[in-house]
Parts: sequence; structure tokens; C-alpha cells
Amino acid sequence: MRLAPIEAIGFRSIRYVATLGRMAVFLGQILRAAVTPPTRLGRLVNEVYDSGVLSLLIVCGSGIAVGAVLGLQGYNTLIRFGAENSLGSVVGLALVRELGPVLTGLLVTGRGGSAMAAEIASMVATEQLDGLRMLSIDPVHLVVAPKAFAMLFVMPLLAALFTTFGIFGGYVVGVHLLGVDGGTYLNGLDAVDFPNDVAGSLVKSVVFGGLVGLIATYRGYTSEPSSAGVSRATTSTVVISSVSILVVDYVITALWGV
Repeated sequence: MRLAPIEAIGFRSIRYVATLGRMAVFLGQILRAAVTPPTRLGRLVNEVYDSGVLSLLIVCGSGIAVGAVLGLQGYNTLIRFGAENSLGSVVGLALVRELGPVLTGLLVTGRGGSAMAAEIASMVATEQLDGLRMLSIDPVHLVVAPKAFAMLFVMPLLAALFTTFGIFGGYVVGVHLLGVDGGTYLNGLDAVDFPNDVAGSLVKSVVFGGLVGLIATYRGYTSEPSSAGVSRATTSTVVISSVSILVVDYVITALWGV
């Protein structure tokens, strides 16, 4: 009886569990660095700029485009049932509940997360992290922790901007192009409930920020010291983070109302 396929499944399962364990240890190191002096406020501000400010254009532009599409598709669907006055509710709920945090997480993963992993992996390949260790400087404290916490900080802010610009895009299309009353559109946003919808969106964006920050820094920190390792770290960061965001989004959505 051939056991090679079963052995392969077992080996992959053990490797997957071991990777999760190493990531948990790595997360513990990041949290320990956060409470260990000295503070890296200057580096944190720089990382917030790199991950957040430099992502503003793509996030806001994508928000307007997604909101415009939602307005167009929502109007064309609602008008079949004579409910085009509910366009504001449809656009607002869709953006706040799901599209805002999820699409922001995917966009920031492709722009900020990949750059973060590539930078750390390049430092591994050029032995800069080894140089820090020789100087008795913890690379996790100096390099990794500011990047991870910056991603955790900027993700909710970018998600809020995406949602705001998305609602604006839906307003432009629905009111100025399709003839929906502007007051009716804005009144429809009253359907967005803070304890359920806004709070859930905030929780999702914070969790997504933590996931992207952890995965990007871990993949970069544990990459092979070569150009191929940098490439694999960057690619795997985007793939793993994107899939994790979609899976975790379902889990949070399923558990939020329980």
C-alpha cells in the first residue's frame, strides 16, 4: 500500500501547524517590543507615512470608483422594484459592512504590505539585520514592531476614508447622473447603525491591519537571504494576507450577530 500521498498530507499539516506556532512566537516578540524601552516613536511615524499616507491616493480613488459602481448597479436593480429611493441605504450598508474594510485591506496589502515584506527581506538578504544584532540591537524592536503597529494604526483610518469616498461616489452617480433626490439619498444613510454596522466595520479593519502587519513582517523576517527569497516573501505576503482577510471577514461576519 502506497503511503506517499498520506505522508505528504501529514508533512504539510505538521509544517502548517509549526508555521502558525512560529508566527505566534513572533507575535509575542512584537508585543514584548512594544512595552520595552526605548520607544520608537520617530520610526512609527515614518512607517505610518509609508503605509498610510502613501496609500491615500489609491484608497480614495478606488473608493470613489467602487461607490460609483455601487450607485449605478444599485439603482439599476432597485428601480425594477420601484425602490430607487433606497439607494443611499444600499450603498452605505454595503460599504460600511463589507466593501470598505475588505477592499481597503486588499488594497493596502498590495501596496503597503508587499513593500513592508520586501524591505525587511532585503535587509535579511544584505545582512543588515545581522549587523543590528552584532550591535546588540533587537531587529524586532527597531525594524519589525514599528512597521506592524503602523499597519494596525492606519488600516481603520484608510477604511473610513474608503467608505466616505465610496458614499460620495455613489452620491455623484445616483444624484447627479441618475436623478435620485439628494436628500433622499442622504436620509437613506440613516439605515447604517453604529453599534452593529460601524462598530463591526471598525473591528474588521483593526483585525485586518493586525493580520497584514503580522504576515508581512513575518514573511520578510524569515525570508531566505537571496533575491529569490525577497521575491517569494513579497508574493507570499500578498497571497496569504489576501486569503486571510477574506476568510477572517467571513468568520467575523458570522460571529458578529451571535
